[in-house]
Amino acid sequence: METIVSNSMPISVSSLPPVRAVASPRKLEFSSFTPKTTLFGSRSQRKIGFRCSPVRRAAVTCGGVTEIKESQFSDVVLKADGPVLVEFVATWCGPCRLISPAMEAIAQEYGDRLTVVKIDHDANPRLIEEYKVYGLPTLILFKNGQEVPESRREGAITKGKLKEYVDALLESISVA
Repeated sequence: METIVSNSMPISVSSLPPVRAVASPRKLEFSSFTPKTTLFGSRSQRKIGFRCSPVRRAAVTCGGVTEIKESQFSDVVLKADGPVLVEFVATWCGPCRLISPAMEAIAQEYGDRLTVVKIDHDANPRLIEEYKVYGLPTLILFKNGQEVPESRREGAITKGKLKEYVDALLESISVA
């Protein structure tokens, strides 16, 4: 039996390590915790810590926004028949999480006229470098395999302003 030393009282830990369940789009995965033992001082008591086993991530489609990777960029964005709004985001980016619901709403509302995709900044460094994405979130509109001039926008935006931005872009590319 292992013991964890608390401020004032020792706490018993069962000999079986705890298990963590992680939801995945494909199946439910289980990742066990591996006990790590450390001796401290001359007290010869053990301190138990836990390391997590790695859990793989999958691409996610939420409503109308599809997450794509570098390998899919050419087919989904550059060879698309219509305009494609690309959102460059990161999981650690607060403003990216703030505009996510607005992007979902835009994807659903403009679904017949506009494709909306997101690209993870950390997992796709070649695209980040190629399109010179310096701030997050960054929105870029593509049409006929080219970035639409003046379409780049960085930072968080309200749903109303996002709708105005998309309307103006769609109007500018239909006139041109």
